[in-house]
Amino acid sequence: GMGGMGGMGGMGGMGGDPFSNPFDLFESFFGGGMGGMGGMGGRQSQRNRPTQGDDERFDLQIEFLEAVFGCEKELDCMRLEECGECTGSGVKAGTSPKTCGTCGGQGQVVATVRTPLGNFQQVTACNACGGSGQTFTPCSACGGDGRVRRSKRISLRVPAGVDSGSRLRVRGEGNAGRKGGPPGDLYVFVGVKDDPDLKRFESINVSSTVTIPYTKAILGTTQKVRTVDGTVDLKIPAGVQPGATLLMAKRGVPKLGQPNVRGDQYVTVKVTIPKSVSGKEKELVEELEGLSN
Repeated sequence: GMGGMGGMGGMGGMGGDPFSNPFDLFESFFGGGMGGMGGMGGRQSQRNRPTQGDDERFDLQIEFLEAVFGCEKELDCMRLEECGECTGSGVKAGTSPKTCGTCGGQGQVVATVRTPLGNFQQVTACNACGGSGQTFTPCSACGGDGRVRRSKRISLRVPAGVDSGSRLRVRGEGNAGRKGGPPGDLYVFVGVKDDPDLKRFESINVSSTVTIPYTKAILGTTQKVRTVDGTVDLKIPAGVQPGATLLMAKRGVPKLGQPNVRGDQYVTVKVTIPKSVSGKEKELVEELEGLSN
């Protein structure tokens, strides 16, 4: 009796596994009838229906100031385009697709499978036509895919304020779809070259350094400073401390998407102190030392 129970358990295991998907069960029981046919029609049309093309990636390197103020770029992109020879069908020009003789155009074939529970009918994709239900002479230009790889020149407007890692999307300029499906998008990944003097931080601010002699640090001065807008006069107050940071308001980078909002430039002051002084300069410094005592 117990042995029989064990056998039943085994049967249960067998039964549970092949039919984990209820549709498989349905197709197995009604393989030749409604279920099978319904499934076949559905899968076949899926093979032939339009599908959207894949997105394409393009890496673009731009100069520091091009990223700050934006620029126009011409990109030569390789991507899949509709084949001109067969107008995207994949079928050799002057020929027509024929109904697959193996599956009778269904795209699927029914096979009988023996299981411990008896014989079941199983539906599988037809190997002869790859599940499309049709056989055809492939177009020689595209090899039957309906698309060919070509280069296209695309004009891109890079907005002000982009930074390294920014991603720009150009709708509809990716790879062509299959069977007349819509194209994918083109994603442009931006890389920005470094500038020798200016460094960006917090995406909209700029930092730089200015070096002045110690006498100018004591007396104050006006110094020409390079900004993203060109050379600008910066007033350095008397008694400025080495390492002090001076703010140049609105001399930073426009905010991406809000170009009328701009960051600031922060200028760090470096003070040069001579390693040795001689003659007149030394006398003056000694005099200064005497006064300050």
